[in-house]
Amino acid sequence: MSRPESRSATLPPDPSAEELADLVASTPPSGKRRPIGLLVAVATLGSLLFGYDTGVIAGALPYLYLPIAGGGLALTPLDEGLVGGCLAVGAAIGAIVGGRLADRHGRRHNILLLALIFIVGTVGSALAGNVLILSLFRVVLGFAVGGASSSVPMYLSESAPQRIRGPLVAVDQFMIVFGQLLAYSTNAMLSASRGGPQVQVASDPSGQFAAGSWIPWDLAGHIEGLVVAAGNGGVWRYMLVLGTLPAIALWIGMRLMPESSRWYAAKHRYYEAIGALKRIRDERRDDVGVEIQGMVEVQRVEGRQARWTLRQAWSTRWTRRVLVIGCFLGIFDQLTGINTAMYYLPKVLVAAGFSSADAITLNVVTGIASTIGAGIGIYLVGRLARRHVGIYQETGIVLALFSLALVFGFGIAPHIDASGAIAATVPAYLPWLVLALVTLFVFFKQSGTVNWVLVSEIFPARIRGTAQGVAVAAGWIMNAVVTFAFPVMIAYLGPAWTFACFGLFNVFALLFYLRIVPETKFVSLEQLEQDLQVRFS
Repeated sequence: MSRPESRSATLPPDPSAEELADLVASTPPSGKRRPIGLLVAVATLGSLLFGYDTGVIAGALPYLYLPIAGGGLALTPLDEGLVGGCLAVGAAIGAIVGGRLADRHGRRHNILLLALIFIVGTVGSALAGNVLILSLFRVVLGFAVGGASSSVPMYLSESAPQRIRGPLVAVDQFMIVFGQLLAYSTNAMLSASRGGPQVQVASDPSGQFAAGSWIPWDLAGHIEGLVVAAGNGGVWRYMLVLGTLPAIALWIGMRLMPESSRWYAAKHRYYEAIGALKRIRDERRDDVGVEIQGMVEVQRVEGRQARWTLRQAWSTRWTRRVLVIGCFLGIFDQLTGINTAMYYLPKVLVAAGFSSADAITLNVVTGIASTIGAGIGIYLVGRLARRHVGIYQETGIVLALFSLALVFGFGIAPHIDASGAIAATVPAYLPWLVLALVTLFVFFKQSGTVNWVLVSEIFPARIRGTAQGVAVAAGWIMNAVVTFAFPVMIAYLGPAWTFACFGLFNVFALLFYLRIVPETKFVSLEQLEQDLQVRFS
């Protein structure tokens, strides 16, 4: 067999139908066949890491608040926003740079690189000795998270057959929330095994606790002048370092997968495109020749134009409008407030009246609801139009957020004393009602999440990686803003007005889906590109 490069070189960039048919017939698979389900399972380990590394911090934060002597890092509220926001900042950079690297070197190559960065960022975070070092490695970890949030859906979208493209890309979202559930579950098990965040008292000027006694940090943190001898704060390191295991599995698994055939086709490397496609297609159900012909047709049309850059895409009316829509899909996805639940749910539950230890454990409840919702979301994306799924999501979110605002404003707020603590007079059912509403919120969000599918589909092939990186980066920038602002909003506005603000944001998101977002489900990526050009020109 001749080398792929030499075979590609003999085929003109604009092959005739006969030349292409001959090449399809004569080209064998480029390696061992891989079921599309296996490819999805391996690639979405990157999404699982995305979920784990964003969700694990929720259980780690109560331990990070412990003093240095207690094994924590003595976090302040400002530090808390910094640690959370740094990952989002790194993710924004990773989405942009990762998109460019994916266009230049390939989707598979990029995911392999990201797996190594996941390992470095995770190990560095787990070994950090102070907030600054932790924040720096959270930026590194964020780079990998952002790159994965851009590259994995793109790899899935370009590899999946059209008939199941939506559900397969929706698996990406399922794996994100499953990764978060995995993080919450391991957090809860590790926390339960150590009795929650606790410290050993060295001295207590208030006289409440004897020297040498172990007490929950919820109590110790409010005693002025208390000296800590030791604590179990080091649990957070174990929570973080477990993220290396799926990262290693991702690196090994992606070495066994083919590169995206559409990336090869965009480079006019049709021999490799056919060989890669044959590795993951069921020839009894999928016509490789027709699929390759569609790719060639797109390259033929785009070949008559100058090579696109992001600046050129912005200067062209229809691609500029698609870029703006893609960016707002990412922005509105973060303005749902979903990551305030992912990062700060224990804080919300403590504000509702639960203890820190109970809040870490109850986080698993929302993780389960989130995972079930994501599973239902795969079904909804397969059965319904993309826009309809988004409309369903936003309607549910608006109702849940405004309900939370009402419960905090009229139910819990009257029972908060001058020091900010919840009085014993608060009705026992109200904290559980908050948990129920947050659970409904994450269920609506995850069962209706369609933005990753839309963002993976709407961009032109020749700038898909870069444009998707920009759209995902816009979402991550908004994530950083929300992550940093949420603790401040809770402190100064209170939970009621905070959730009311997010409810209002989602009213605008609902109008966005109703009036602006294009439908992408019913055509191939190549036909969709032509349709959007006609619609937005």
